[in-house]
Amino acid sequence: MTDTALTGTPTSDEPSHGVLLTDAAADKVRSLIDQEGRDDLRLRLAVQPGGCSGLIYQLYFDERLLDGDATVGFDGVEVVVDRMSVPYLDGATVDFEDTIQKQGFTIDNPNAQGSCACGDSFH
Repeated sequence: MTDTALTGTPTSDEPSHGVLLTDAAADKVRSLIDQEGRDDLRLRLAVQPGGCSGLIYQLYFDERLLDGDATVGFDGVEVVVDRMSVPYLDGATVDFEDTIQKQGFTIDNPNAQGSCACGDSFH
């Protein structure tokens, strides 16, 4: 990882999660939300069945808060994780890389026991 991870703070009395967001990822999320011209968007991180290793990450903007969602704020960026995904993502760090070789969000998850060759799924 090329950047320090931000320690988040719960944004309400809702459950919290153990996902961390780096400075670079928070800056990129903030920039993308600003481009959308909306202030009601949050970054949602979820784990769903699928992929060649059994589970895949979903990372997208969402204006909804669902029952049981865990929400943590990182320097003005809210990260939301649904209650079923929280155990799979505890301690995971979301980063943003912008290099010649790669541009995009990455997820470093200590709970992943293995991943596929494409890096898009884990178990």
